[in-house]
Amino acid sequence: MLVAADNLNALNPVLAAALKHLEKGPIQDLVRRLDQAGVDLIDLNPGYLAPRHVDQMAFLVEAVQEVSTTRLILDSPNPRVLAAGLAVCRQPPILNALTLEENKLKEILPLAVAAQTDLVLLLLDERSMPPPGLEDKITLAAHLRHEALAGGMAEHRLIYDPVLPHLSWPDVYYQTTAVVHSVRLLASGALFGEPARTMAGLSNLRSGRRRIYPPELEAACLGLLAGAGLGIVLLDALQPDLLRQVHLVQQVLRERP
Repeated sequence: MLVAADNLNALNPVLAAALKHLEKGPIQDLVRRLDQAGVDLIDLNPGYLAPRHVDQMAFLVEAVQEVSTTRLILDSPNPRVLAAGLAVCRQPPILNALTLEENKLKEILPLAVAAQTDLVLLLLDERSMPPPGLEDKITLAAHLRHEALAGGMAEHRLIYDPVLPHLSWPDVYYQTTAVVHSVRLLASGALFGEPARTMAGLSNLRSGRRRIYPPELEAACLGLLAGAGLGIVLLDALQPDLLRQVHLVQQVLRERP
């Protein structure tokens, strides 16, 4: 299981201020800390960017690459933002993400195909909503896979994200169970005949509510997802206790017969 740091996102006031003033220093300080923590991937999510500011993704990519060789995930719903970042990447990133929304299929999918990058299939429907139940998640995964392959993506470049719910949602436990089972079916090869790559955003659980929900809930969910065969966990890599839990889980997985 690989660790992807989600600390470079627009909700982080350090990053938001650095992008506003185009200051590389605070960004690079964060990146050095993430590399010291031993992350495998760094997710770059500048949030909503007005058309005149899409080049901020390129600025962000260049700032990170000046001090790190860690592989990047370019994270945006805007194809122009992804293209701006992709143009300055020194090594192929992961593009995050394709959904069933029409504009994503028309613009993000061809971008990934042309650049031969890995592509996250985020299980959101045409209305950008996650299906709550297991059956609908699997149906959506199959639909997105079909669209991606028909559009020219190679199977081995697809990464499925079943979308962890927020803890405030009324059906959070039902949806979390569906996510864990989806990961198991995908990662085991039971769904498509061969093991599929998977990713989950652990920070989704407590986003904006960290003072209300305890971090132990993330650790508990991490164990469930890792046991199901999760390939990439997207999380706050500057939480020492959570990172220790990750390393413990990785050790158990390595020793599992």
